[in-house]
Amino acid sequence: MAVTTVSDDDESAGAGSGEGAVSNRTARLLRPLAGVAVPAIATLAALIVGAVMLIALGANPLVGYGKLFTGAFGSADNLADTAVRAMPLALVGVGICIAFRTDVINIGGEGQIILGAIAATATSMAFEDLPRVFLVPLVLVAGAVGGGFWGAIPGALKAYAGVNEILSTIMMNIVAAHLLSFLLQDLLIEPNDIRIQQTRRLSANADLPLLPGGTRLHVGVLIAMLVAVAGYFLLFRSALGLRLRSVGHNPDASQYAGMAVKRSITQALAFSGACCGIAGAVLVFGSESHRLIGEGGAAAFTQNAGFNGIVAALFGGLHPLFTVPASFLFGGMLTGGSDLQRALQVPAALVVALNGVVVVFVVGSLRLRDRLRRWAGEEASYGGRA
Repeated sequence: MAVTTVSDDDESAGAGSGEGAVSNRTARLLRPLAGVAVPAIATLAALIVGAVMLIALGANPLVGYGKLFTGAFGSADNLADTAVRAMPLALVGVGICIAFRTDVINIGGEGQIILGAIAATATSMAFEDLPRVFLVPLVLVAGAVGGGFWGAIPGALKAYAGVNEILSTIMMNIVAAHLLSFLLQDLLIEPNDIRIQQTRRLSANADLPLLPGGTRLHVGVLIAMLVAVAGYFLLFRSALGLRLRSVGHNPDASQYAGMAVKRSITQALAFSGACCGIAGAVLVFGSESHRLIGEGGAAAFTQNAGFNGIVAALFGGLHPLFTVPASFLFGGMLTGGSDLQRALQVPAALVVALNGVVVVFVVGSLRLRDRLRRWAGEEASYGGRA
């Protein structure tokens, strides 16, 4: 009868293998969770800092945050208002994901929103008698074309002339703001005795239809979700997306492999601008006034979505699908912040500061998140063994 013996080395190897398997499973679980948990913890830390700010002003932070939450999510109307504020953030955020994955920094969302709004408005004026079933898609496409054109300009400047895209996109924001003001001084202004920087009431056939429920929520929320899904398939399920991400990882190796690096950079900013341009169209035709309004400055029209969308994209891990819930969170802060201010009678600047603290903490946590995900990837690859 044969007897099988197990040596100490075999037992150690078995134990090591078991520990490695456990570590491997832990690493595989940690990798996706790190992308959500780290920004969430950073947000919680920012809210603690915000609570200290409220206490310093003599306000009760528990009451304030309660009002913030109920103001954003406390009723169907509040949820609808939050979703309406989140829509442009999500659209801009998806565009930011496309650009950043190609290693191109798009700070020009504000200008691209404006150009998309101008193009959509001009299209509505030109085809105002077109039936709604045709005019609504047409103004959205026009918005995408306008924003895409405005984004392609700094993309081409970077790719073919070596111009820094951060500088060029910021400058394009300023140009777009002045272009909006110029057009609303004469060419697009509503004919009236009182000169207000706004267009006349645009064609009702271009209005974004309201969703059932009796709230302000319109089909723009569905458009934002569709754009997010399209952005996901573009980046992760298409040959074009593979090329864009490859250029973002290593442009020299991509060029050596025969990829058109310069064209990819231009395409990335064009796609990014197109998403922002759709946001501009949604802001015009999903609003209650259904006008293009320049009164109060360009930032009053864009609602700073061009910048807040960057934060939403970073919070969502530069993933188009995760950017949607991140945008909803920041939309809730914008909506509920008004209730917090009214309830506690604190300065409006405090709400802006609270948003800023959240941004600083979230962006500051990105390096830690990347390190955790990188460690988890290495652990998963090597089975947890050194």
